Amino acid sequence: MEKGSAESVLSCVHCGKPAHLQCPKCVELKLPREGAAFCSQDCFKVAWSSHKSVHAKLATAASDVSSEQSDEGWQYCLRKGQMRTSKLPYFDWTGPLRPYPISKMREVPEGIEKPDWAVDGIPKIEPNSDLQTRVEIKTPEQIERMRETCRIAREVLDAAARVIQPGITTDEIDRVVHEATIAAGGYPSPLNYHFFPKSCCTSVNEVICHGIPDARKLEDGDIVNVDVTVYYKGVYGDLNETYFVGKVDEASQQLVRCTYECLEKAISIVKPGVRFREVGEVINRHASMSGLSVVKSYCGHGIGELFHCAPNIPHYGRNKAVGVMKAGQTFTIEPMINAGVWRDRLWPDGWTAATADGKRSAQFEHTLLVTETGVEVLTARLPSSPNVFPWLNSS
Repeated sequence: MEKGSAESVLSCVHCGKPAHLQCPKCVELKLPREGAAFCSQDCFKVAWSSHKSVHAKLATAASDVSSEQSDEGWQYCLRKGQMRTSKLPYFDWTGPLRPYPISKMREVPEGIEKPDWAVDGIPKIEPNSDLQTRVEIKTPEQIERMRETCRIAREVLDAAARVIQPGITTDEIDRVVHEATIAAGGYPSPLNYHFFPKSCCTSVNEVICHGIPDARKLEDGDIVNVDVTVYYKGVYGDLNETYFVGKVDEASQQLVRCTYECLEKAISIVKPGVRFREVGEVINRHASMSGLSVVKSYCGHGIGELFHCAPNIPHYGRNKAVGVMKAGQTFTIEPMINAGVWRDRLWPDGWTAATADGKRSAQFEHTLLVTETGVEVLTARLPSSPNVFPWLNSS
């Protein structure tokens, strides 16, 4: 959550060279300069047949949003959630996806135990805890609370998975997550964490992580990751999965399945005595075999009575993670795997990390407990979990 990125010079939509010409139709429709820039008339002519479809699509989408949401105060998010604007920010977007306006922050009823950032957006205990440098061994009582919280988190994510289909907005997914969390007596941990404005993260297509739920409707062929964390009885449970929206192309299916397998293979080595750095080696090996890349900007983390703490668990090879797994430790493994390059760029909202080349990204995450003999997946799928991954049907 600490990685930033500077805005770059506009690039030609066709060849990628520095661009100073603008598509006149895009200017007329007041569409973003990014995605409408060309280095020469020649590139503009070559790209015209594919570029002109942008006009109808974006203009229609903008009018849909303005007509549906104008009276509800829906606006674009800036400055990590601390500011709003009525206009789409200027940015050198790396892929076809754009942010849409977001709804106002959802409320949590009195009587629900809240983390210390719930009111003012600033975590106070977490950054100053000695557990940022020391890996805690959980007591049996802490472990029992974590089991309970992680099961709730799983049920909340499953509720989100059931509503995913073409035409639903990511804001509606957020509403489902928010209401299911509160119904279970929990607090949706992302809400107002460092000013994050929503109750879960929804990362679509080229978004790697920390996508903000908004008014965009999911389209047939999209992939979407939903990342849920629940705070309940003083502890956190954190997991995420990437889902198919309608009929998805073969390359995206392979990306999502490989990412799922990366997490499964990493979990399979977890036991006392294994070095944390080995997790990245296993993930990197499997992703590389499929010609995919592993994001290095974000990592797995310790979890318990703190949302994020030691250990840090990188997912890439040749990492410098320190330490060895011991029984009683709890942490997440959450590989982010990209179809293209591993690098990311941060959107103007200060949260959304998108692939630097605009190609798709997938992620899966579990909260794990190291046991005396191996590992317990605290956020494991339940018999009631929806049947959304085709490759699980054959096993």
